[in-house]
Amino acid sequence: MDFTFDITEIPFSARGSWLDLSPVVGLHTVSDDIHLVTHTGGMHPVFRLVPDGVGDVAAPAVRVTPASLAWVMDGGNVEVTFAHESGVRFRGRGLGLRFVAPDELTPFTGGYLFVDPSDGAITLTSYETGRRYRFTVIAGTPTVLGEQLLGAGARSVAFGAEEGWEVLVEEIETGAVHRQVKRDFDAEVEYRHREFDEYHESIRGRAPATVASARAAYVLWSATVAPAGFVQREAILMSKHWMDKVWSWDHCFNAIALAESDPQAALDQFLLPFDHQDAVGALPDSLTHSEVLYNFVKPPIHGWAFAQLRKRSSRAFTDIELATVYDRLAAWTRFWLDHRVSPGSDLPYYQHGNDSGWDNSTMFDHARVVEAPDLAAFLLLQLDELRLLAEHLGRPALEWDVAAQSLERALFDRLWTGEHFIARSVATGEASSHSSLLTAMPIILGERLPVDVADALAASIAEHLTPWGPATEPPGSAAYEDDGYWRGPIWAPSTFLIENGLRRAGHGALADDVSRAFRAACEKSGFAENFDAVSGAGLRDRAYTWTASTYLILAADAAARGSATSSGAE
Repeated sequence: MDFTFDITEIPFSARGSWLDLSPVVGLHTVSDDIHLVTHTGGMHPVFRLVPDGVGDVAAPAVRVTPASLAWVMDGGNVEVTFAHESGVRFRGRGLGLRFVAPDELTPFTGGYLFVDPSDGAITLTSYETGRRYRFTVIAGTPTVLGEQLLGAGARSVAFGAEEGWEVLVEEIETGAVHRQVKRDFDAEVEYRHREFDEYHESIRGRAPATVASARAAYVLWSATVAPAGFVQREAILMSKHWMDKVWSWDHCFNAIALAESDPQAALDQFLLPFDHQDAVGALPDSLTHSEVLYNFVKPPIHGWAFAQLRKRSSRAFTDIELATVYDRLAAWTRFWLDHRVSPGSDLPYYQHGNDSGWDNSTMFDHARVVEAPDLAAFLLLQLDELRLLAEHLGRPALEWDVAAQSLERALFDRLWTGEHFIARSVATGEASSHSSLLTAMPIILGERLPVDVADALAASIAEHLTPWGPATEPPGSAAYEDDGYWRGPIWAPSTFLIENGLRRAGHGALADDVSRAFRAACEKSGFAENFDAVSGAGLRDRAYTWTASTYLILAADAAARGSATSSGAE
């Protein structure tokens, strides 16, 4: 499907690449110009890309499709497409382009521009990225400004508008071998179109082939990177804006979205943080090309997520695969039960809101170190999944049953008030406020919940529901903030978890409303990190993959329910 998109919202990239083209060059930082940006060693703009016409009186328009980006004006254009994972091709006809490098070289910052005498390749070395950027000229004659310049001064590689020109720009290490250009430019564009169309067709599942589903698929496809650095498997980053990492719960939603179309890729997404599990079983907070962080953890939704993978996968996982998952899930669970339970308690605790994924939720206003109802609910489902896997693999399951019984009893005895769930301070026992949607998250227990508890949680969720989905803090709350992160805005993970729990708890009509509202937000405002609960406007990072994944999952599930209803199935 051919469609265009706004380059200020979605970066232009291709599956496998750590590069993109975008005017977004840092945290909430949007330039007037499009840049070539890399995500090796962090997010860094490498070149500012400046179209340069002959006597042009107006800035060229920018047109972006999944396969190409173009600056277009009367009498000329510059086109861009991806040649391979680390290479981008540029072609100009009647319009030039300047690749403007950082303008100051110090011992620790900036770029050094030179022409390699061995092959004549123009090369920029970058301190920020730790990589080189090599120009292979296919047609035309570039002008190099600032060659071998040290200190302050202009540095650029320019192609003029007077002649047709073409160049391949590659991100390389010190001694990379020159690649051969095998296809002409138009064939390269057509190849990328076919590659993306096949991806969209497969990942949308039963969801209709709409512009919204295509844009969601593009957000995922273009944010996928090849194994490199600490990322040991093909990975979907959360974004190729500034949220260019894999956090240890975000990845679960991307894995679920891939389960039907590509089970192996889904399993790889699921296992990404487990490749860096520490000695006591904890997962890292996040990982990316050049960094693995262990200062926080993320909530243990992984047992629930793997149950979703098994249910949705288009093939059964092998016993070897199941054993790998079992061992890693077991270690992750033992971390919580052995290292995050205070003496005399059966309830695990969070050390900070960041551990929950709901960083600044109002549930943490009275105390940060809390025994939390969502944490207990997630662990109960993880214990269930471990028991099922143990029984399938012929391993002892008793320890998981015993742990689940103690945990379930403690959850209801200590954190259920008879009307709602609360969190409690580990230090004082003080109860948290219960206005946050996070305190309704035990709805994820679904069919395990007593009917009266499920009904009360459903009623609370209904009070949070807006035309765009469930607000993390209800708009009528004194603590509500329009752009308050987890203090109001609507998020994909909370929406999907709640929708799934409601449906399994017998509240299908409310689950339908939740799904419909969230899909409306995505169709109105794209695939932002989160959404304003009142207006439905997209907030923060505007090309977030767990949002795109959740949209595709909910859309496919809704289409499947519609088909079942129309065919008379239950």
